[in-house]
Amino acid sequence: MLTSTSRWYALAALALSTLAVGLDTTVLSVALPTLARDLDATTGDLQWFTTAYLLVLAAALLPAGVLGDRLGRRRMLIGALVLFGAASVACAYAQTSGQLIAARAVLGLGAAVIMPLSGAVLTVLFPAGERTRAMSIWVTASALGIPLGPLLGGWLLDNFWWGSVFLINVPVVVAGVLALSLWLPESHGARSRLDLPGIVLSAAGLAGVTYGIIEAGERGWSDARSLITIAAGIALLAGFVLWQRRAAHPLVDLALFRNRAFTGGAVLATVASFAMLGLLFSLPQLFSAVGGHDAFGSGLRLLPVIGGLVVGARFAEKLARRLGARLVIAGGLGLIAVASLLGAQTTASTGYGYVAVWITITGVGLGLTMPPALDAALGALPPAGSGVGNALLQAMRQVGGAIGVAVLGTVLNSAYRERVPAVAADSVTSGVAVARQTGDAGLLASVREAFAYGMERSLLVAGALALAGVVLALTVMPKRAAEPQPEVLAESLL
Repeated sequence: MLTSTSRWYALAALALSTLAVGLDTTVLSVALPTLARDLDATTGDLQWFTTAYLLVLAAALLPAGVLGDRLGRRRMLIGALVLFGAASVACAYAQTSGQLIAARAVLGLGAAVIMPLSGAVLTVLFPAGERTRAMSIWVTASALGIPLGPLLGGWLLDNFWWGSVFLINVPVVVAGVLALSLWLPESHGARSRLDLPGIVLSAAGLAGVTYGIIEAGERGWSDARSLITIAAGIALLAGFVLWQRRAAHPLVDLALFRNRAFTGGAVLATVASFAMLGLLFSLPQLFSAVGGHDAFGSGLRLLPVIGGLVVGARFAEKLARRLGARLVIAGGLGLIAVASLLGAQTTASTGYGYVAVWITITGVGLGLTMPPALDAALGALPPAGSGVGNALLQAMRQVGGAIGVAVLGTVLNSAYRERVPAVAADSVTSGVAVARQTGDAGLLASVREAFAYGMERSLLVAGALALAGVVLALTVMPKRAAEPQPEVLAESLL
């Protein structure tokens, strides 16, 4: 029988697993300029270093969830961590851009298993009374990679070769494998026949939508190829839904969406991911290109987001027990909306103290929103299908985050280009470089103010979406989530 202490040890192991994924998400951005020089990487290569990871991650999420339910979540998690560590070493010692792209794709495969199954295990490890606290720790561990990636990556690049930024995953992976082996019990879900058509349709559809959104973020939302790719991905996902309705052994139980707790929690967690990743797209540029700070300094200035998230998540559990998840989630999204409006007042000359205030409020809002929303969605899942159910939840968040970066990035870039001359219109980073090379102080000031204007526009969009999320939370989410049956949870553990 799993003791209460063992459950928390197991959670520590799961937190290490998600921390490894979180670190890899942000550390690459620090190394891109060095990779361009040392590997002779083109702009297209640099884009594929990120895109290869995201495409494999999006395509493999649902198959990874169903395989974890069938083969054993502990076994799959340990195998995925080993694969993730091996791929990190391959990234570190890649000699060409092609080798690095291939290794990044394998990293995405490992992450596609770790993300849904670590959340699925929480469903069967913790009863409802403890699950929100466990979810808070799990979400915070993943979010810690956001500032730690630039901090560690910047320090390593200053002192070692570029491959070291990928090797930081290895000790985390080793610790995670040992911890999972010692403390995580094996658990299974449904062992029905594999829905191969469903796997193919979902993987191709998610990959198509994700790739199209990434391309639209780069090329603009009027680009025909991007729009055709998105449309093809949506068509494949529509075919997936139709197939699930007639399949004898469907990959996803569509009846889940009739559950208000699952649907509301999944959609609202996706809204929060949209706002968070869109914000994290602009903040590093604000600190580096506008503020003139290096990667390490930018990472330090992101820490208030994490501090706020930790505080918000800590209070979310107590507030959810007293007020219900619906009001807590609505309050968290309301804080994100307020912080976005405050952030929209930021100019190129605004001091960091003001920025630290509104990004801290954003973090508190995320902490109040994400754990209760994820907890509500996961709590609605039957333990036998928690792997594929959580994979569906993570797929929604992944696509939502990609849309957030693409949409808010497009809004920011479009507004930025309205305010600067053509010579500086490529990006704020290149604009600052051109201004410094020519010694044009007026151009430099114009570039920085134009970026602040673009960020203002994007934050207003993020704030409007968060306000829509408040309305959605109050109308869709049930007042109280149903308590899961303890005996059902126990049956899913071996």
